[in-house]
Amino acid sequence: MPGKNVIRASVVQTCTAQYSLPDTLDKLDRFTRQAAQEGSRLAVFPEAFVGGYPRYSTFGCRVGSWPTPEGRDEFVRYHSSAIEVPGSEAVTRMEAISRETGVFLVVGVVERHLGTLYCTAVFVDPVEGYVAKHRKLVPTVMERIVWGQGDAAHMPVHEATFIPKSEGQAVKAKISATMCWYGTQIYCAPTIDDGDGWLHSMHHIALEGRCFVLSAIQYAENKDYPEGHAVANENDPIEPNVMIAGGSVIISPLGKTLAGPLKKQEGILTADLDLDEIARGKFDLDVVGHYSRPDVFDFKLLKRDE
Repeated sequence: MPGKNVIRASVVQTCTAQYSLPDTLDKLDRFTRQAAQEGSRLAVFPEAFVGGYPRYSTFGCRVGSWPTPEGRDEFVRYHSSAIEVPGSEAVTRMEAISRETGVFLVVGVVERHLGTLYCTAVFVDPVEGYVAKHRKLVPTVMERIVWGQGDAAHMPVHEATFIPKSEGQAVKAKISATMCWYGTQIYCAPTIDDGDGWLHSMHHIALEGRCFVLSAIQYAENKDYPEGHAVANENDPIEPNVMIAGGSVIISPLGKTLAGPLKKQEGILTADLDLDEIARGKFDLDVVGHYSRPDVFDFKLLKRDE
């Protein structure tokens, strides 16, 4: 029987529906309701779930050359599938889903602001609605040609109140996305990284940050992308037609795998997060407390000798 300081949470392993916003939001609705039926009060969706992760796309770019006309056309399609945060009908729909299900949502989206796109995680509270967003600080490798850099203004640690589905005491927890060691308790990591190295990183973050890690990874096949999009190798003997292979996982503050990793399919992983485990972990390692040594690790600006 879960204790009074427990939050039931889910990570959702799924993908965008061919860059179609209505169809993708319908998937968000369906999976959130499934998570709610399992008793979850928190659901984390993958990186770029709304808007799509353009795996294998080049957008007609080569070093030293301008994008090709075809590449610019592809960017227009991708740009059109992005959403504004807040102030869009898509965010309003997320708020309605969260409110109707009682599930706090962390959703990876492609955000459009002026002429620039950002890889963003949106926080939606069942009562307050949209409360915060985190923009990916440093897009990686080819991501840089389509996503702008985030900034310090969009690195929230949000204190949320989770109300149990059945009778029970409300639980407060600090929640963040792709950041750690700032007093966060639930570290949400939406991603498309399906490599084994990512799983090792998630265990490391949980252990060193003494926090729960919820990593939601896309699972996508060629059929999930729009016609004309680059596709995976259909002749691959191991994973034919697989664009993103999944691997979602939930990890405790002491590095125990609570659920997953989930591979080769869409689906939901659910676990009970006992917040007392954080205190158990911080007993011997608190990187923002007794293990912090600002007297040793300090930043100083030294004048260079002329």
